[in-house]
Amino acid sequence: MTNLLPEMAEIWQQTLNWQPILQQQAQFQKLYELILEGNRQLNLTRIVDPQEFWEKHLWDSLRGIAPLLSANLSPVSPTIIDIGTGAGFPGIPVTITVPNCTITLLDSTRKKITFLDNILTELALSNAKTLVGRAEEIGQHPQHRLGYDIALIRAVGAVSVCAEYTLPLLKQGGLAIIYRGNWTEDETAALKNAVKQLGGVIESVEQFTTPLSHSIRHCVYLRKVATTPANFPRAVGVPTQKPL
Repeated sequence: MTNLLPEMAEIWQQTLNWQPILQQQAQFQKLYELILEGNRQLNLTRIVDPQEFWEKHLWDSLRGIAPLLSANLSPVSPTIIDIGTGAGFPGIPVTITVPNCTITLLDSTRKKITFLDNILTELALSNAKTLVGRAEEIGQHPQHRLGYDIALIRAVGAVSVCAEYTLPLLKQGGLAIIYRGNWTEDETAALKNAVKQLGGVIESVEQFTTPLSHSIRHCVYLRKVATTPANFPRAVGVPTQKPL
């Protein structure tokens, strides 16, 4: 018995002014099945119910990049990096829905990256590639530093750490999108200071409600407006131990 993902065409349309074409819907379904399968070996996600998977993995991933779904707002062929992609969120749903992008899925766990390589093959996603590494090292790597239009991070740690992981990777004018659950004004104040040191500004903090469970989520958008000093990101582990 296959678990079928809900289609939710109306909700997609109402909330994001977008809906998946048949091929994308099929890719979402296949992604879901591959993740359920991969979950047996790797601890990828606790979210396995089809409705919950649709909301917390697919819809949530795409809500953060809503501006890219209305193509007139996005760079023509954006280069994107998803930092700490884990089971591939938000990166893989973004790859499926923004076909003109080239995306790099970064994670420090080789097993997860091997799993994602298989997903990219199975879903025939030629516009994505994987990279094993730590954000602190990649951010100092000449091939990646200043290499991206958009950096995505589905945040777990302190938001200033996410800023330090993302901003060095962005081109001038690039956008960091930090996915969060809760958000407070205190966090905005703390983040302002960190972002300033990294050559960025807080462009906006968007609060929204998820369409099925009505939980509150936030996306923090940082714009890179100046050069990030060469000492950022700091060495592996330092950003988390001593957040800016």
